[in-house]
Amino acid sequence: MNTPLEKTQVRAADVLRSGLNFGLIGGVVALSIALQGMLQAFNVRDIVSGIITTSEVLLLITFFGTAYFAVSRSGSAHPLLVIVTGIWAGFIPSVFLVALIAVGGVIRLGDMFINAVPELYSLLTFNQGLVTGSVYLMIVAAVCGATAAVIDLLPGNLRRAIVLGLVAVFAFGLLQDLIRVTLSNWDALTPLVSFLYKSNGLSIEGAAAVFVLTAAFSFLRSTQGDRIQNQLRSLPPASRTTLRWTSIVLVILIFLLLPAFLGLYLTDVLDTVGLYLLMGLGLNIVVGFAGLLDLGYVAFYAIGAYTVGILTSPEHATGIIHNWWLALPFAVLAALFAGVILGIPVLKMRGDYLAIVTLGFGEIIRLLANSDFLKPWEGGAQGIQGIPLPDIGPIKFAQTQLSLPILGQFQFTPSQQFYYLFLAGCLLVIFITTRVKSSRIGRAWMAVREDEDVAQAMGINLVTTKLMAFGMGASFGGLSGAIFASKLQSVYPTSFSFLVSVYVLSLIIIGGMGSIPGVIVGALALVGLPELLREVGDYRYLFFGAALVLMMLVRPEGLIPEARRRLELEEFRAEEAKAEERKEPAVMQTMEQP
Repeated sequence: MNTPLEKTQVRAADVLRSGLNFGLIGGVVALSIALQGMLQAFNVRDIVSGIITTSEVLLLITFFGTAYFAVSRSGSAHPLLVIVTGIWAGFIPSVFLVALIAVGGVIRLGDMFINAVPELYSLLTFNQGLVTGSVYLMIVAAVCGATAAVIDLLPGNLRRAIVLGLVAVFAFGLLQDLIRVTLSNWDALTPLVSFLYKSNGLSIEGAAAVFVLTAAFSFLRSTQGDRIQNQLRSLPPASRTTLRWTSIVLVILIFLLLPAFLGLYLTDVLDTVGLYLLMGLGLNIVVGFAGLLDLGYVAFYAIGAYTVGILTSPEHATGIIHNWWLALPFAVLAALFAGVILGIPVLKMRGDYLAIVTLGFGEIIRLLANSDFLKPWEGGAQGIQGIPLPDIGPIKFAQTQLSLPILGQFQFTPSQQFYYLFLAGCLLVIFITTRVKSSRIGRAWMAVREDEDVAQAMGINLVTTKLMAFGMGASFGGLSGAIFASKLQSVYPTSFSFLVSVYVLSLIIIGGMGSIPGVIVGALALVGLPELLREVGDYRYLFFGAALVLMMLVRPEGLIPEARRRLELEEFRAEEAKAEERKEPAVMQTMEQP
């Protein structure tokens, strides 16, 4: 039999092996970052002015993230072993980079990798020479690994606060141009901009303030949140009512003033988020509530847009209404009718077969919109132009100048005015879906999602239940398409590619299938985040992909999962933990045998 010392040695070897595996992955990531030219591209921008550049932060994040994942997944409770694992896992990626520097000093790697140039080696060695810089690089990597291990050993609320504080500093530095432009629109916020930023990044004082405020807020929320909620619950009913209505009024005022405060670009980003949120809420009924996988949802989006264009465009031969509000009900009804028509032939299909058929339906609609056969009605490849704005009587969607207290005067463009239309549409759809989810038909959808045969045995009519899911989900897609057509005042077939359906389905999965708050958060993460990162060029897709992979590793159930799905996942994890507990003694007993 093995002695306790030998068991500890076996456990330490397993933990270090886990650190090696994560370190090898981190090394591949570090090489990818270096050879893609990201270090050269981001070296022109500082996170903290004169202290650390964005390219250096990318290296630190690679070392820190590798070590953090290694120690958090190792399962070791011994502090010394955790720190050693962190140093080991953080050090390994630097070995890959040192090997790259050494090979690059002998072989001209630039012939194979266009970014493997002397500038890259200077950045990797901190301009300290190949030998000295390589030693610095390995020391920095080891320090990052040790820091990640120490942070992992801290209590959960303190660890979360530190990580969020660091993320906030990185975000404020990376998005400095966008934040500066937004805050500089108002004279009252000019001192704040001067405090936060210097010539090419955050000031030291600004970075410290952002870190401390974010970390303090996170720590207080995790430690004092329950106590504050209990105090609020203990207030007299009249005080709770007053506080609730005051909060509602403040939230409404914030949402109404957002276009004035955020400016044109960020408001346009919110418009795009609202557009995909409308589609996401509709597809969530089909996929999240009823469990029917629909990959052709873009078809209903296109039908709503083309219906409005055909009925309202004065430049179109069939334009007979010339009023967006009068055409809107026809667009919603046309999409609803198309959803029912699609649902009829696929009532008996499930899973992959249903996905293939709906995918084909979406492609059929796109090809029809682009065909010459329907060109007299849909315009073919030239699309439909001249779609009117959604004016409401004397209220016109036109550029105006408004004056607000404290904020002063600002130009109110049609794009900013569409924000309120998207906001109203999203609030209406959220209200409908919330009410429907808790209704009889909502419970029937969830029963069909769990098991169609059992649902049918309980007396649920599968035909009407599925058709109602397809129809209601499609109607919301038609609503989003109608608003989209009016915003652009034109419709083109290229706007309705299969990728739109992929994005909408992805935001539901990321947010949490069947969860209405999850769809909202998923739209902000999937649509808003890449838009905010446009200033970093095509690398924004790399950041976004890394964020998705990280999210799926940390929260595979979604950012805000539905309560039932969260419970099912917790039960599954508990069963896995029990299985591991039963398996580990058997493994140890096998190891103890001679």
